[in-house]
Amino acid sequence: MNQSRPIQAACVLAALFTVVCTSEAAQEQAEEPAAEEAVANILLTPAALVETAPPVFHTHFETSKGDFTIEVHREWSPNGADRFYNLVSAGFYDDVRFFRVMSGFMAQFGINGDPEVAAVWRQHRIQDDPVIQSNTRGFISYAMAGPNTRTTQVFINFGDNSRLDSDGFSPLGRVVEGMEVVDQLHAGYGDVQPRGKGPNTGDFHRRGNAYLEESFPDLDYVVKATVSVPEQ
Repeated sequence: MNQSRPIQAACVLAALFTVVCTSEAAQEQAEEPAAEEAVANILLTPAALVETAPPVFHTHFETSKGDFTIEVHREWSPNGADRFYNLVSAGFYDDVRFFRVMSGFMAQFGINGDPEVAAVWRQHRIQDDPVIQSNTRGFISYAMAGPNTRTTQVFINFGDNSRLDSDGFSPLGRVVEGMEVVDQLHAGYGDVQPRGKGPNTGDFHRRGNAYLEESFPDLDYVVKATVSVPEQ
């Protein structure tokens, strides 16, 4: 009896197993960049992100400081809620910095860290919504520079900022879990330049997160944001 044949067969099987495992690993590695590229591509096509939001939905933010959850009511700010729902669902806020945190006032975020993505959305504005809720503690609204200029930047109110209501800042939701995390976001840089020591927004738009990491390394940031719809 030739005892070498079982040994040879085992070697062949082992070699085949190695090839299969290697191929699977290579496929997984190839799929990861493909998935990242798909996310980047969808963020470069704002016209494709126009799904109508559910009447009520939650956005869960995992951040460098901890987690918090925002409950959004579409009836409070329909255009704002739809935009926010699509942005969070597409991963827009992942790895986004809280670049303007002012103690006692608000925490602002929403400029994408990829300059190409930020440039596209900077021009993609939505129409204003009537102000139904008030800018009090925990409520979130879009930043804006006049009528019908809302894009992607939002802010969470630390206290009673109801004076903003008459200026058209329309809250779309409120923090329902983790407001203590929002309170702890790094506020050491204060307002943006030239009013404070924070980032220069022009440089931020041009250079993205690389600029913030180099010049404002203590800023907190969103690790990942996700959407869920509560059971009715």
